[in-house]
Formats: sequence, structure tokens, C-alpha cells
Amino acid sequence: MNVNRRVQTLDEFTIQQLRDFPQATGELSHLLRNIGLAAKRVNVEVNKAGLVDILGDAGTVNVQGEEVKKLDVYANDQLTRVLQHGIACAGIASEELDDFVAFDDAKSVKSKYVCLFDPLDGSSNIDVNVSIGTIFSVYRRVTPIGTVVTKQDFLQPGNQQVAAGYVVYGSSTMLVYATRRGVNGFTLDPSVGEWTLSHPDIKCPERGKIYSVNHGNFFQYDDNVRKYINVCQNKTKADGGPYTQRYIGSMVSDVHRNLIKGGIFMYPGTTDRPKGKLRLLYECNPFAFIMTVAGGKATNGKIGILDIEPTELHQRTPLYIGSKLMMEELETYLAP
Repeated sequence: MNVNRRVQTLDEFTIQQLRDFPQATGELSHLLRNIGLAAKRVNVEVNKAGLVDILGDAGTVNVQGEEVKKLDVYANDQLTRVLQHGIACAGIASEELDDFVAFDDAKSVKSKYVCLFDPLDGSSNIDVNVSIGTIFSVYRRVTPIGTVVTKQDFLQPGNQQVAAGYVVYGSSTMLVYATRRGVNGFTLDPSVGEWTLSHPDIKCPERGKIYSVNHGNFFQYDDNVRKYINVCQNKTKADGGPYTQRYIGSMVSDVHRNLIKGGIFMYPGTTDRPKGKLRLLYECNPFAFIMTVAGGKATNGKIGILDIEPTELHQRTPLYIGSKLMMEELETYLAP
């Protein structure tokens, strides 16, 4: 069998990163590999969901007031267990849980990092076979190492993230993660069960031709947002258009496409939900970090997403995120 030595696995990539920084302890690399392991387990269940009794509602409601899907529960359990049984995570917070979970065993309290995640984003699309995903972010704890973590460790602004990423369960399964050094994408090779580097050093194009927004809420948006949407709809070739509207309703898929191809994703507040629907800690901060490292921008319409000081675990915020030049144009409409 011929082995392609140019293909680099996630493990090989993280080890290479360690070689570049001899002072690194390897905890972050270990944590990222644990997340990759949990994602592989979730991927197996996602791919066979139509064949087993795992589709549909679990019969409970999460803290957001949304019906919990069975795969949501499974994904949340897998991420929690893998991180708890590892050596690099002191605690987790999840969109599916009312409160954070501190790992209080002797090994975990010595860990430097906490992890926040949305275990299965876009889960309302599970039953109709639309791509869904997992979103995560990693922070260095602020409480003393050796103690049990507190809520303070999780209520940090996004600019304090040391890593963030997501997994897309689609036609291929892909893990994208960012550190301050760059954004890299790994595609799961099902023949060997390994994440292989497929998209090194991802950069978001400065301008794209895709805008992603839920047009069903158009008349509930602020006037300035509606003006910008109208501009998008009427772009001509002379001013960089025409733009194409693409909206899947699965944030991971929508933002992933725009990250790779260039574009802008908008989830504004509405008259019914002025704070929007998306969660700052579990969805907006991770994607804002990834997009910013890749050269894009993210804002809530007033300040950068990464500069928001969170006050609660399940805080919501409007989100505008995407290619740098498209975001700068949008900001001229959002400016007071």
C-alpha cells in the first residue's frame, strides 16, 4: 500500500506546533485532540441517525426554551465525558446545560483551560438531513490552578480565547480550528478514522458575493439593516455584484461557506427578539475569533463581538460576521 507522506494528520500537526514552541506544555493540543475524538463519535451517530432511534425530540426543553433533540443529548454527553476523562480541561459550559460543570478531580483542577461548546448546532435540521455541526471555544482559566473553576472562568470576553473551532457534519466531515497563529481545516478520512489537513492556513476573502440572512424576518429588522439588505439585492457588476442570497438555517454551514468563499452572515435582532437569538459564548465568540484570525470581522452592530463583556452564560446578541470589505460596507449602514 502506498502511503502519502504529504498528508498530515491532526495529531501530527499539533505535535509539529509543539516542536515550534518548546516551552508549550501540550495541554491545548491534548484538549483539541479530545474534541476531535468526541466529534468522530458524534459523526458516526449523525451518519446513521436515520437507521436508529436517535432522530427527533428527546422530550425535554433546554435552558433556551428549545426542544432538545436526541442527537443533541448524545453530542453533549460525548463532549463532556471525553473532556472530563482527559487531562487538559478544568470544566465545561454547554448550550444544553443550565450551568457550567466544574471537574473537581485531582488531575482536572490542575488543568489550565476551560471549554465552552454548542454540541450540535442546527439541530432543528437533523430530521431533514441538512448539515449540522459542533462549535467550541477554549479559554485559559482565570482562577488559580489547583482550585475548582468558577463561573468567572467562563464569563470572559471573546478576545481572551486561546482557541476556537467547529465541526461540520456534511457530505464530508470537517474540523476547523483557530489559534492566534492561524486557521486550519482537517477533513475526516473515514477509511482510517483520522483527521487530515485539507485546508491549511485558511484566509477569508476580503470580499465575496454571498449574503446570508433570514428573509422571513425582514420586516422585523431595524431600518438600517433592511437598507443594507436592499443594497445586497440590488448590487450590480459595476459595484461588485451581483450578490447571491444563501441561507441554510444551520449557522455552522452558513458561516463555513462564507469563510471559505467570502461573504457575510447576519443574524440581527428583531422587534420580538431585540437581543437576537444566537448565544454569545457558544456560537458568536467562537466564530468571531475564527473569522478575525482569518482576516474577517464580526460585530453586534455597535461593537466588536470579541469585545463584549459577558454577564451570563446564556447571553444572546445580534451577529454580523464575514469578509472584511463587506463588513466595512455594512458598518456604514449600522453606524448611528
